[in-house]
Amino acid sequence: MQPQQIYDFSSDENSHKWRGLFVQALRKVQKQVHPNLTAKEDALQHIEELILQLLNMLCVAQPRSVQDVEERVQKTFPHPIDKWAIADAQSAIEKRKRRNPLLLPVDKIHPLLKEVLGYKVDYHVSLYIVAVLEYISADILKLAGNYVGNIRHYEINQQDIKVSMCADKVLMDMFDQEEDIGLMSQCTEEPSSTGELTYDDLVRLEIAEERQYLRELDLIIKVFRHHFLSNPKIFTPQDVEVIFSNILDIHELTVKLLGLIEDAVEMTAEGSPHPLVGSCFEDLAEEQAFDPYETLSQDILNRDFHEHFNNLMARPTVGLYFQSVAEGFKEAVQYVLPQLMMVPVYHCMHYFELLQQLPDRSHDQDDMECLKQAITALLNLQCSVERIYAKHQPRRKPGEPMYRLYSRQVRSKQLAIKRMNEIQKSIDGWEGKDIGQCCSEFILEGPLIRAGAKHERHNFLFDGLMISCKANQSSRLPGSGSGAEYRLKEKFVLRKIRIVDREDSSELRHAFELIGKDENCAVFCARTAEDKAAWMAALVTLQYRSTLDRMLDTVLQHEEQAHPLRLPSPEVYRFAVQDSEENIVFEDKVQSKTGIPIIKAGTVVKLIERLTYHMYADPNFVRTFLTTYRSFCKPQELLTLLIDRIEIPEPEPTEEDRQALWNGDQPMAAELQRFRKEYVQPVQLRVLNVFRQWVEHHFYDFENDPELRSRLEEYITSKSMRKWVESINKIIKRKLQTQSNGVSHNITFESPPPPIEWHICRAGQVDSFDLMTLHPIEIARQLTLLESELYRAVRPSELVGSVWTKEDKEKNSPNLLRMIRHTTNLTLWFEKCIVETMNLEERVAVLSRVIEILQVFQELNNFNGVLEVVSAINSVPVYRLDHTFEAIPERKKKILEEAVELSQDHFKKYLAKLKSINPPCVPFFGIYLTNILKTEEGNPDFLKRHGKELINFSKRRKVAEITGEIQQYQNQPYCLKVEHDIRRFFENLNPMGNRSEKEFSDYLFKTSMDIEPRNCKPTLDFLFLFLPYFCCLLSKMEVKKCIEKLCVTRFNNNIFFSFFPKSISLALISFHRDCFFGLKNKT
Repeated sequence: MQPQQIYDFSSDENSHKWRGLFVQALRKVQKQVHPNLTAKEDALQHIEELILQLLNMLCVAQPRSVQDVEERVQKTFPHPIDKWAIADAQSAIEKRKRRNPLLLPVDKIHPLLKEVLGYKVDYHVSLYIVAVLEYISADILKLAGNYVGNIRHYEINQQDIKVSMCADKVLMDMFDQEEDIGLMSQCTEEPSSTGELTYDDLVRLEIAEERQYLRELDLIIKVFRHHFLSNPKIFTPQDVEVIFSNILDIHELTVKLLGLIEDAVEMTAEGSPHPLVGSCFEDLAEEQAFDPYETLSQDILNRDFHEHFNNLMARPTVGLYFQSVAEGFKEAVQYVLPQLMMVPVYHCMHYFELLQQLPDRSHDQDDMECLKQAITALLNLQCSVERIYAKHQPRRKPGEPMYRLYSRQVRSKQLAIKRMNEIQKSIDGWEGKDIGQCCSEFILEGPLIRAGAKHERHNFLFDGLMISCKANQSSRLPGSGSGAEYRLKEKFVLRKIRIVDREDSSELRHAFELIGKDENCAVFCARTAEDKAAWMAALVTLQYRSTLDRMLDTVLQHEEQAHPLRLPSPEVYRFAVQDSEENIVFEDKVQSKTGIPIIKAGTVVKLIERLTYHMYADPNFVRTFLTTYRSFCKPQELLTLLIDRIEIPEPEPTEEDRQALWNGDQPMAAELQRFRKEYVQPVQLRVLNVFRQWVEHHFYDFENDPELRSRLEEYITSKSMRKWVESINKIIKRKLQTQSNGVSHNITFESPPPPIEWHICRAGQVDSFDLMTLHPIEIARQLTLLESELYRAVRPSELVGSVWTKEDKEKNSPNLLRMIRHTTNLTLWFEKCIVETMNLEERVAVLSRVIEILQVFQELNNFNGVLEVVSAINSVPVYRLDHTFEAIPERKKKILEEAVELSQDHFKKYLAKLKSINPPCVPFFGIYLTNILKTEEGNPDFLKRHGKELINFSKRRKVAEITGEIQQYQNQPYCLKVEHDIRRFFENLNPMGNRSEKEFSDYLFKTSMDIEPRNCKPTLDFLFLFLPYFCCLLSKMEVKKCIEKLCVTRFNNNIFFSFFPKSISLALISFHRDCFFGLKNKT
């Protein structure tokens, strides 16, 4: 019988059968392990390749039973991931399993396995194999998601998969990958990393720091302490107390502080320069909540701790017990745990450093005061902790890193790269890849003695390499051309070695051994027991960090399953109804940058639930909702819904719970604690945040309805969240104060505004104000100021639902209607000024003046003004004045043409120009109104799902995007001075007088026909009137030619200026204009 040919997954014949088979299922797996992240297609495709590699590894052994697959996993998978993968696979094939079915497509893979193996296998075998593949894929995605979260990104890409796997020895061993992903090839640099960190940077970095610190505390408590507590025969309560001190109090404080800082960031006002965290530290400092750090420092840094711990670990039963937990766990307890217990001490000192940095960067006076009070309150603790540390710990060298289980590169990528480059340059004889290409972090350096070597070695430890060097005897080796400090002796790739602790003997003291896969070994000896402990802690951490991580994840998962988040019954709390297509629909394959699903439609109750969701905050949704909710809900109804949302009843006990309560137990205690922490508190905070955003950005709802404001004030006063209630009350008080005093226009600019420009009319000559008597520059400036104020006054609520077109438009859209009426009046006024000028030459001058105003509008980025002029020019009464336009100088014609082009091709050039300029500006409002009308009319208000109508929130989001674009240009005012008389003149423009719109339109057209009838010829009165003045400028021959031309020409569409040489025709126009205005002023 011939052996089965090895199946090639990548061949042309087979690849199309497998390509893309896992991708969609892997997306579901990713959502299961990291619901708030997204994964790019390239990341999922890379995991698919790894899965196929793994499948190939399992199928090579030709398994025919579940037992065969299990044996293959045990032989090929590194420990302890083999144990967890087998447990997961066994649970998948249990008949009475309680877990969810597999997400990977077993039904599609089962028939394909027949081709791979060459024979048919039992379905349970396929199920077992797929369960193993799913466990590994989930493990990879969980690891990558943790990495992405640490660097504060929201999307997993292929590079993230590679980088995170590179740091995981277990996965690297399983897939035998090359370590070619280092810090230099990782993601983009953090903000402000190249300069001084801002307050906001410090706060957000601190949140990331606190989360990693909390995970280290969880590891201490839920993994290490748990195994001490779980065997009371070996460890007494005193043992646990001496080793772990008051670590539970530290954990409780950290959870509280992190929650306060996250709340402060979430409640940050949009106008605030940064979150205000001073009160978070002040409140806790005044409560003396940080005092447990002093107790822990005394206990952990005391000599008794180390003696007790070493005596405990010297017992054979203790060593055997920890060895039975997991491979390497004994070494982790012996060397990693003491270092981990030092982390809270370092972190306490970190708090002191942070509090010194924040006040200088804060822009809020109250926050600075809170920070100073916190520093003062913690001063005694700082002195005490630093004194205890200095007494028991050797002074650290400058730049020497403190022990941390997890990398802190989120703070110092550039520093890490710089440090690794400096070390590599100091080593002579370096060959191969740069350190930065295979390592991400520098860990430790120091002298070690290599057993069998004559001289002491200087060693550098990175997260991927250990480098052993010999000190150069001279600063420059002969012929080397290098001034390197060290000469390379050996390199050890950490994932390819095992670390073995060596007992002290007469020959070797403070020794440990590095054993490679080829069984070659290297023994190193430290100078002291303390030095050995530091090296072993670092090496064991790198060797078994992924194992410890997985142990912690397993514990956390079991805790979550043991105490699920139980919600109140939907009968008593309507916001607890499960999501379904009957109440909420999300956009397909679309998520926000933060990984939050985007709502397409929903019931009003579901929208309120997501507005104040317990799992995450969605500022964009809050902003959109408060802008658009009036189209489907009244303000009073919204307030009622939010009050109902915040009043959360506790879940009812089950029959089993009632029986346990009857017996005197507390079955729901842990569940209720989780319910209050993970559901009630976040919902209450987010409801208060909605209240704050509502009064901050939409206070007009409360201005128009005093009862609404009274209800809100009365309700929030009854709440216990004092800080947030005070914040809302302050905003209400400020808004009421502004309302009573009127809007302040006192704005400070870097330079003074330009002086008022005057022309024929002077200040105070109000009765003489007109288009031709006021200076064109000042007309444009004053109109720009007026239109800017009108534009900036328009509220989003005046636009949503096209309310400006409906019955209550005067009530719902007052500011928008003022803007529309001003635009209409100014456009009609320009038209009237042009067509009421009966004389052609005067009309040319009026049109030129309008173009001059347009030119200044363009310089001021007043696009609304520009398009007002264009609208007037393109109106029928003006547009048909061919003789008038032909008399306009070429330069002004070009200005007009450029302005007209802005409105052509669906405003393409205007939109491009708007994006390219810097505010202040006045955008053209008409295009926004058109887009909103198209959106409102082209999309239904409700979507039908299973016979039920859901609010079409996708439509509201589109409208909110338009209003958001309007708002982004409403913040920057003009550095111009208001001239109140000119302002009043334009505010009171009434070109139509008592006429109706139709009557006025008819009047303009009739007047236009009177001044330039169809196919008319221009008048010669002007020419013959002023001809004598210019004949002296011409020769006799030129005069004769002009007269002959005048006598025989029918003009067609040419005007009399064309009969003269160009220089004379320009002079004619200029002279005529001066004479005309001079006579008019005298009159």
